[in-house]
Amino acid sequence: MFGLEMKTVYLLIPLSCLAGALIAGLLGWKIGRAASHTAAILGVAGAFVLSAFVVLPDVLAGHTYDGAVYTWGVSGGVPLEIGFLIDPLSALMMTVVTFVSLMVHIYTVGYMRDDPGYQRFFSYIALFTFSMLMLVMANNFLQLFFGWEAVGLMSYLLIGFWFTRASATHAQLKAFIVNRVGDFGFILGVAAVYLYFGTLDYTPVFAIAPQLAGKTAQIIPGVDWSVLTLVCILLFIGAMGKSAQVPLHVWLPDSMEGPTPISALIHAATMVTAGVFMVARMSPLYELSETALSVVLVIGAITALFMAFVGIVQNDIKRVVAYSTLSQLGYMMVALGASAYAAGIFHLMTHAFFKALLFLAAGSVIIALHHEQDMRKMGGLKDYMPWTFLTAWAGSLALVGIPPFAGFFSKDMIIEAVHASQLPGSGFAYVAVLSGVFVTALYTFRMLFMTFYGKPRMDEHARSHLKESPWVVTVPLVLLALPSVVIGFLTVEPLLFGGYFGAALKVLPGHDVLARLGQDYHGWGPFVAHGLQSAPFLLAVGGIGLAWLLYYRYPQLPEELSRKFRLPYTILVRKYGFDEFNDTVFAGGARRFGGLLWRIGDVKLIDGLAVNGTARVIGWVATVVRHVQSGYVYHYAFAMILGLFLLITVFLYR
Repeated sequence: MFGLEMKTVYLLIPLSCLAGALIAGLLGWKIGRAASHTAAILGVAGAFVLSAFVVLPDVLAGHTYDGAVYTWGVSGGVPLEIGFLIDPLSALMMTVVTFVSLMVHIYTVGYMRDDPGYQRFFSYIALFTFSMLMLVMANNFLQLFFGWEAVGLMSYLLIGFWFTRASATHAQLKAFIVNRVGDFGFILGVAAVYLYFGTLDYTPVFAIAPQLAGKTAQIIPGVDWSVLTLVCILLFIGAMGKSAQVPLHVWLPDSMEGPTPISALIHAATMVTAGVFMVARMSPLYELSETALSVVLVIGAITALFMAFVGIVQNDIKRVVAYSTLSQLGYMMVALGASAYAAGIFHLMTHAFFKALLFLAAGSVIIALHHEQDMRKMGGLKDYMPWTFLTAWAGSLALVGIPPFAGFFSKDMIIEAVHASQLPGSGFAYVAVLSGVFVTALYTFRMLFMTFYGKPRMDEHARSHLKESPWVVTVPLVLLALPSVVIGFLTVEPLLFGGYFGAALKVLPGHDVLARLGQDYHGWGPFVAHGLQSAPFLLAVGGIGLAWLLYYRYPQLPEELSRKFRLPYTILVRKYGFDEFNDTVFAGGARRFGGLLWRIGDVKLIDGLAVNGTARVIGWVATVVRHVQSGYVYHYAFAMILGLFLLITVFLYR
């Protein structure tokens, strides 16, 4: 197409984003704001057009690609390559990432228009997109690790973009350190892959994996571990960091300190979905370890339910959406743990649209209220911001899972898949994800009612200046609202039951819950009709009704309930004490250990023994030796005779 070889097209997709980032970052000071954002937007737009209208149709036609495009070194016989694996999974991810990123880029023109770091911000978000594309297009663990670390670096820079704010600096350091914990497990997993498989390329690793199904290793002497279980759990620890699973979730809510566009990009299409994508890509390994699948299933279920509870008590509009992201990432992990990889990726796609929409709608509200984020100081905005209001409704209905909005199809399919699973932990996971539907509806519509309904609670100055956001903000909202409404019923059949993913996802027959569910699938219409009678729909409606009762009809009730149920309310406000535990045990423990090393190593050993001790020894020796320099001739004569005697003695008896 367009006279280009497909290999060149693959290269152009990430490189166009990189080019836009370099132009905005290196030349932005000279070419100005308009040229900088134009370069970054055109770069990402080019990547989207090539992904959606060249690569995706080519993959749908049955053409895939797996090969190296550049070898930049060889170490110990291991080629260090940049390589691409273009198949249905990566093509779908490329399209979603570039589309959401393009919407965020356009939105940023309006949101960041008065910021002095305008060009720098565009450079960072374009680099973020480049990093994510390199991750999803990789055909080997080395490039996967490069993209993995690059998105972590860009998130660090973007979360702390407003570096003059202490809270932003703290948040970026928290994100960086917590992700280092996960990445330590991830790099150990990559090392284990090379140790046992002898290669870092996906295709040979997946081919060799069945031969290692019975192989064990002793990490602790006398205790045998399945090699594949070990590899999968180590890789999943990396996913727990990137995709913010309990207990490595604590960085994600604090990432709200960054500007809203990057909150949308991190939470919707990049970084947090990297762990979900990685586990799905590694399905040929995870399928051979039921232990690893159960770990993924249970951790995902805990995250899905317990992070949703915390969202109920948040008053910062962005933090409500952030805890929603944590919960939905848990749903995706539950799907992967139940071997319903296609359902997990399907939810990743639908979630990318409606979560980006909700974040950008929250940003539109924040712009209108002069960067006020406390929902207790909002209210009644539907009369002032109709476009933001309508698109926020669309995103909320999709998130809650009301048919026929996009979230209904993906979330319901995850719940059904977990219900059909026989893996250990699936019973607990089913209760968690089913209960999570009610909680999701409650906190989502709590946010909607507190923000857009009721009496305005902002000050008179803010109220007098209230108006709808400019078109560069509202157009991306509308463009994201459309797929949030229709993408579910348009793609549910090909993605889940039509064999779209083909060989990109490996599922053993005994684990294939989607195949069993597919026997009862007769089109999206009957699926919706069935959904209207199902427990998830009734729970969602119940959650919406309770939110209406508490935050619209009787808005004084929540405060009374928080006083009456002080203990559970305090637990949720303190986010189960994870931050306090980390500060006391890990951060505090590290400080105390460092203080001990300082007192013993620095003060006593280095300063006391090495430095001051050496000085004292030299002083003592000098005090003794100076008595020899008395000035009397007979003392020197005696010393010479004594020395001569010693020399003769040595000479005679050697």
